Amino acid sequence: MVNRGKATKEEVFREVFKVLAPGTELREAVEQILSGRTGALIIIGDLPEVLKISDGGIKVDCPMTAARLTELTKMDGAILIDEKKDRILMANVHLNPSPKIKTSETGMRHRTAERVSRQTNALVIAISQRRNIVSLYLRGQKYVLPQVEVLLGKANQALQTLERYRERFDKMSSNLTQLEFADAATLADVVSTIQRGEMAARIAREVERYVAELGVEGRLIKMQLEELASGLEEERSMLIRDYVKNEKNSDKVLKTLAGFSLEELLDPTRVAEALGYDGDLEKMEEALQPRGYRVLRKIPRLPVGVVNRIVEKFGSLMRITEATTDELDDVEGVGEIRARAIRQGLERLKGGIGTYSFFLER
Repeated sequence: MVNRGKATKEEVFREVFKVLAPGTELREAVEQILSGRTGALIIIGDLPEVLKISDGGIKVDCPMTAARLTELTKMDGAILIDEKKDRILMANVHLNPSPKIKTSETGMRHRTAERVSRQTNALVIAISQRRNIVSLYLRGQKYVLPQVEVLLGKANQALQTLERYRERFDKMSSNLTQLEFADAATLADVVSTIQRGEMAARIAREVERYVAELGVEGRLIKMQLEELASGLEEERSMLIRDYVKNEKNSDKVLKTLAGFSLEELLDPTRVAEALGYDGDLEKMEEALQPRGYRVLRKIPRLPVGVVNRIVEKFGSLMRITEATTDELDDVEGVGEIRARAIRQGLERLKGGIGTYSFFLER
């Protein structure tokens, strides 16, 4: 499991989703408890700290199965499960977290759950007997577990949105390629393409979260996500490497963009500044020359290492397109056959013919 002391809330809950995903033993037990309307308080992990605030209880120490866990919830008190989620340690445990810890909950079970999660590193699952709701608590953060049908609906809606954004990003990326060959790409063109790519990446990450929550029920969603997100991260990375002012900062730029709020991301001056340029709107129409990473990666069977060496030698896409076959051949790892393939690939991309048709014709 993720180191909860260093991980972000998103990373931690993504691991939690896997623990409670449909198809797991724990999720099956939760569903059975919901059906029986018995309610439950289940504590997972951080046993030493949990025991400090515990009183009484029955030592069970048996393998964890859905049936056993469901039966034990018929008793009062909490159930303690080990960090690996494969053994039930104790049942009918009375928990005494500090009453000084503030809580926004009203019911006794949920007040206890939130306080325990704030006082320990344990994952606390509170199942409401009356409201038929499953609440997860970790370090004081709460997440309500939605029903599978609700998740599937949200996931499908997010997939449709991702499809539209990916289509738009691919179109903008293709247009940018043609501008690059014409030496007419501007900072505004680059920024708008980056914005669309980041939006698509954010939606893809949202779908990934749904896939984690859905478990075995999310197989088809996962397959569609893999198809829609294929090549997206590399395209975005190459785009940044092409235009960031200091290439060493390319990874930092991606992290900066990921941390932007939606309002910041839609502000072209903020994106320009992240790339290292002056955010003055009047300078957005200034022409820029790409290094050539993104276009070269569109040529089939051209390894990353060779792409890096070509860019290192020529410095820009324009100089690469002007290079002769012999000049390309001089780059380590290229060779005569690959040099001709690069020349042909660049000509086809310059003419607007897609990479896949180039691949098929060869």
